[in-house]
Amino acid sequence: MTREPELTSPVDLCLPGGRLNPAAVGWTRRPLHSAGLRGWGRAKRWEYWGIVTPDHIVGVVASSLDYAGVHGLYVLERATGRETRKDVVVPLALGTRFPARSGAGEVRARGGGLTISIRQRPDGSAVRAAAKGVRLDVEVPLPPGHESLGVVVPWSARRFQYTVKDVGRPVRGTLELRGRTYEVGGPEAFAVLDHGRGKWPYAVTWNWAAGAAPGRAVQLGGRWTDGTGATENALFAGGRLHKIGEELRWTYDRADWLRPWRIEGERVDARFHPFHEKSSRTNLGVVANETHQCFGRFSGRATADDGTELDLDGLVGWAEEARNRW
Repeated sequence: MTREPELTSPVDLCLPGGRLNPAAVGWTRRPLHSAGLRGWGRAKRWEYWGIVTPDHIVGVVASSLDYAGVHGLYVLERATGRETRKDVVVPLALGTRFPARSGAGEVRARGGGLTISIRQRPDGSAVRAAAKGVRLDVEVPLPPGHESLGVVVPWSARRFQYTVKDVGRPVRGTLELRGRTYEVGGPEAFAVLDHGRGKWPYAVTWNWAAGAAPGRAVQLGGRWTDGTGATENALFAGGRLHKIGEELRWTYDRADWLRPWRIEGERVDARFHPFHEKSSRTNLGVVANETHQCFGRFSGRATADDGTELDLDGLVGWAEEARNRW
């Protein structure tokens, strides 16, 4: 079990020289870190919103790897398995804007016929993305008292990551796909935020799983945090965060990504049952990525802070493995 402190006051992620601020290491229930990254070449900044509805799964990502901007808009039609995707790489991340603070300011990215705008306000975010044949325009309100998981992962004083995982946010708006407009909203629709700011090692592998249903959500991570004393695991019940401070065991079949996954620990015994795999590969020699993101349903249980067991049956979301040289 890890012994991460809970931080309750605003804090700078970095010291004036650009190294990790020791006072920033810990976890939060709402975004409190300001990530003024310094230096060039290893800094990574991204904003990812995943949206689940009964009919569609949508992913929007804007990112800067310093030497490139990697952006994407993805739509899965759940009934047919049809994918619509637009992925672009922009040299030197030209045209990108990333505020230092999660929940404040505007994220912008553009290139190759794709535009992304994420306007962040105290009461929520407006997420807009457009490419040929597809347009997303949604509001993601921030309910009063809503909690999200913020974590600083400290590999070293020079290599560290600040992440915010916000799972199960309400969402409403429209999705336009090949000339047809779909309403987004209702109790079975939700949004997930992955906000990242940090300075990463060259090679890294991670697991990430997130799922939600009305009143319940789960956030689970693995591999990239192992040995750091930090984890990004949490259970959400009624908007309240229950931090799970343990490294979990992930079991899945890399030869068949659609077989059931298992994620286990003292407080987590989760099964994930995929119904669709989204895969992506990039190999430019020095820079490479391979990601398998599976969408599906959860079952099992997780334990709250007071020892109460909550079932994960019926949660919908994803589990993924990503391998990066970047």
